[in-house]
Amino acid sequence: MSGESTTIARPYAEATFARALETDSVDKWADMLELLQYLVTDPDVAGLISGRRLDREQMTSLLLDVAGDQFWDEGQNLVRILVEGGRLEVVPEINALYTDLKNAHQGALEVSVSSAYVLKPAQEKQLADALSKKLGREIHITSTKDPDLIGGVKIRAGDMVIDGSVAGQLTKLANELGI
Repeated sequence: MSGESTTIARPYAEATFARALETDSVDKWADMLELLQYLVTDPDVAGLISGRRLDREQMTSLLLDVAGDQFWDEGQNLVRILVEGGRLEVVPEINALYTDLKNAHQGALEVSVSSAYVLKPAQEKQLADALSKKLGREIHITSTKDPDLIGGVKIRAGDMVIDGSVAGQLTKLANELGI
């Protein structure tokens, strides 16, 4: 997330999360934001948004029609506010920040793991169990393949980064040798 878009997205995420807590609908809002992110990042819809081919009313109608009954009244109001404010481009950041708030509230932590090779589900579970034991929280892992790491893994959990990759170790060695 870039700093500016995070700054713009934060009030929306915090207000949405506060409302979700008030109405005991945290998971319902999470699902709605996930769907909204999917819609606005779809290449066809994103082209319409960035190309300004539709006016605000048409964009709102498009999103609400595609979502159907998955956006209830308050969800529809959020869509209208985001469209009117020209903020659809920050929906992915809103969703990410909302997910962080939800996980913190539920005692969970989103962890991203980059590996030189695709991790098997058993490996993800073993890693999640080890991190859960170390951090004392429920762990949700998202893993991606990054061949540039050469081998090993790079783990991001909140502000903590564990770089156990071969590329990271080579960089560290090069720095220590002053190369």
